[in-house]
Amino acid sequence: MKALFAGPQPDSFAFTKENLAKADAIIKKYPEGRQQSAVMPLLHLAQKQNDNWLPRAAMDYVANMLGMPKVRVYEVATFYTMYNLAPVGTYHVQVCTTTPCWLRGSDQIVEACEKHLGVGLGETTADGKFTLCEVECLGACVNAPMVQIDTKNSSEYYEDLTAESMTKILTDLAAGKTPKAGPQSGRHTSEPAAAKNAANDG
Repeated sequence: MKALFAGPQPDSFAFTKENLAKADAIIKKYPEGRQQSAVMPLLHLAQKQNDNWLPRAAMDYVANMLGMPKVRVYEVATFYTMYNLAPVGTYHVQVCTTTPCWLRGSDQIVEACEKHLGVGLGETTADGKFTLCEVECLGACVNAPMVQIDTKNSSEYYEDLTAESMTKILTDLAAGKTPKAGPQSGRHTSEPAAAKNAANDG
């Protein structure tokens, strides 16, 4: 289980007026008596508001909003890797190392990230720009190996990676550029490699 309440914690949390309206809309999607089912999207909304990490005050706020025991919210937040329980860098680099990505070279992607950023898994660069971590399957197995990179306002998949293309993505992000998301191999979405080669030959 992930560590709970690691590092300095803010004293309070409240949704902004805009996010409170979003939270109300989310809760209304669930039947009467089932509003607690909104816990996951509300935690996600709170995390995005709070620089992409989820403090205890935000979990307590969501628990009170949904009328559920705080420990139930803590259970959800500690179970899913999508919730960050400590501050993360501007760019949260999540490398999938589950079997399909591993078979396609995720070890080399991890190594390229560690070498370029100068940090290990679970660490953040000294300038606070990049946090590197290992995650389980992100559902893009056909485009393995891949990473998900989150910022406060976006979440992008980068697929069909090599050590070289991964390093370029990190270099571009550090320079304030916006790398093209999706496959880095030149193929369209998840088309067969043979289709890409045929198009190039034509």
